[in-house]
Amino acid sequence: MLVPLREPLEQARAADRGLAAYNVVHLEHAEALVGAAEDTGLPVVLQVSENAVRFHGSLAPIALATRTLAERATVPVVLHLDHAVSVDLVREALDLGFTSVMFDGSRLDDATNRSTTREVVARCHDRGVDVEAELGEIGGKDGVHAPGVRTRPEDARQFALDTGVDALAVAVGSSHAMTERTAALDLELVAAIREAVPVPLVLHGSSGVPDEGLVAAVRAGMTKVNIATHLSSVFTAEVRRALAADPDLVDSRKYLAPARAAVRAEAARLLELLALR
Repeated sequence: MLVPLREPLEQARAADRGLAAYNVVHLEHAEALVGAAEDTGLPVVLQVSENAVRFHGSLAPIALATRTLAERATVPVVLHLDHAVSVDLVREALDLGFTSVMFDGSRLDDATNRSTTREVVARCHDRGVDVEAELGEIGGKDGVHAPGVRTRPEDARQFALDTGVDALAVAVGSSHAMTERTAALDLELVAAIREAVPVPLVLHGSSGVPDEGLVAAVRAGMTKVNIATHLSSVFTAEVRRALAADPDLVDSRKYLAPARAAVRAEAARLLELLALR
């Protein structure tokens, strides 16, 4: 069932558990992620990033396929536009039935980020769509953002109040696109931001955080936890295994199917981990 972000997000925050948000790169990802949610009986956020839009050439094909899977699911599923830097793409997502968007104005100057985010929030709320935003860049994104930079609790609070966002991504030590799970989060900072900010917090770059770090982050105050690169690594490893086992393999379904199954299993494991089961 397709739902707004606010519903499972607020439920998770109230229960001090995490809500897993996974990126959809292609249809096999979407099928695996919905399957994982149904296997566990837990809600999930399916995210389509602006990078994925560029890969597919447009938003509609991957969005409509993912939306169909979400609508047919037996558990709550959020359809989320991730890291959109284009307001036009946000408008298109609204027309395609997305229930949540993440507007990334972190590369804008602070005043412009706040004003543009506020405009996006107004437009989205008019359509019943929730908005996530980002205060400052999360480490590693496109090679920018100096290591060690962190979000200050009062800055995060004021940004949330100024813009009216429904969720806020903050910098606490994670980094996008990590292929090794070695990131160490500043848990004291997570707790301080949680205390200061009136909306649920979002952890980006979670693929680089080990299991125990993810659990600790949720317990410290993180709610929405974004995972992309880690599941892509799982998918690719299984494709490599299948092709190495049969060098004559040409039917793509015979290596995509086990890769999809591997992602489904790992996504289900992480869903339960973040729910603190």
